[in-house]
Amino acid sequence: MSVQTIAGTQDNPSTPAFGPAAALSCRECGTRFPLSPIFACVECFGPLEVAYDLPAGDPEALRARIEAGPANIWRYAPLLPVPADVQTKPNLNPGWTKLVKADHLAAELGVTGGLYVKDDSGNPTHSFKDRVVAIALEAARTFGLTTLSCSSTGNLAGAVGAAAARAGFRSCVFIPHDLEAGKVVMAAVYGGELVAIEGGYDDVNRFCSELIGDPIGEGWGFVNVNLRPYYGEGSKTLAYEIAEQLGWHLPDNLVIPIASGSQLTKIDKGLQELIKLGLVPDKAYKIYGAQAEGCSPVSAAFKAGLDVVRPVKPDTIAKSLAIGNPADGPYVLDIARRTGGAVEDVNDEQIVDAIKLLARTEGIFAETAGGVTVGVLRKLIESGQLDPAAETVVLNTGDGLKTLDAVAPTTGPTATIRPTVAAFREAGLA
Repeated sequence: MSVQTIAGTQDNPSTPAFGPAAALSCRECGTRFPLSPIFACVECFGPLEVAYDLPAGDPEALRARIEAGPANIWRYAPLLPVPADVQTKPNLNPGWTKLVKADHLAAELGVTGGLYVKDDSGNPTHSFKDRVVAIALEAARTFGLTTLSCSSTGNLAGAVGAAAARAGFRSCVFIPHDLEAGKVVMAAVYGGELVAIEGGYDDVNRFCSELIGDPIGEGWGFVNVNLRPYYGEGSKTLAYEIAEQLGWHLPDNLVIPIASGSQLTKIDKGLQELIKLGLVPDKAYKIYGAQAEGCSPVSAAFKAGLDVVRPVKPDTIAKSLAIGNPADGPYVLDIARRTGGAVEDVNDEQIVDAIKLLARTEGIFAETAGGVTVGVLRKLIESGQLDPAAETVVLNTGDGLKTLDAVAPTTGPTATIRPTVAAFREAGLA
């Protein structure tokens, strides 16, 4: 792929186009590469991630600079691989979503240490994917790419389509053929090309990996393939926001859904950066991963004491988490064990129950991934794996309106009556 490389040598790697980002670094062997649209180490084939020269100096000054920033992810531009003038460019400007104090849900589950829901359904396309796409888009702009693309289980396709439309990019996204209808419509409505692939997400991802090496893919930015190192950094902003919204401290526990596992690993990376920069007090925290039972290779590996994740064929209503071969699975296992957390799973019935529980107690209608996290939270508490007296944050990563089919069979009118008060009484509702 003959695309411009924006970086210098390891002795002078940084560039204003990428803010504090210094290089790409292999997560396995540590080899560093110039900032460019690559995602795998040529030495060991390990995954690459962004390495930083983070701002040094007075934490209070940096905290004040962040607090004075816009009410979106660009308030954290000093910590992200984006230019300082990122706010001036056409972007959907996601982030700064609500951290909801979930007292009613806490009472239902027996949580006494404080329970919060980080509700990312408030993003422009109603999922956390707007965060990661926003960062990937800035990298695509810098590299001179012209088409924005992705392999997606639904939410990412919509986020890419919307971001591309806003920024004036062409978009062409790829999805499994059997996605929820709402997600298909949302991905298509932005006017880009939407291609359904026969098979599951892992089939779609393999296809995109092949396409990127073909001349057809010249000038394409696959946000979760060749732009993946930058894309993943968007999830760090969840960690930043949670800490800031809690008054610049870290919670004791976080419950995070697992699809590829990238979100969980990048939230941990963000928490570690906050500690390193002195923006929050150093403290121990536990990270818990949440999967659907019908696609739970990381949970299975954790429970079996394994360091590797064996791929599975997904079969779950939580299609946004239906990645049978999660790229970051081994790193999720490391983080769960290092922090003293765990990885757990719930079945489809428990997912639906948890969606309804969150809606009933807090007025938040979560998509199936949110049902997974709340369901896993309940299971962790009941099994004694999570201390209910500790402060806990659970993530809802998308809007329930995208996954209506999951709850529609068991959700509907309380009663259907004639338009009379007598009929209302007869129904036992008076």
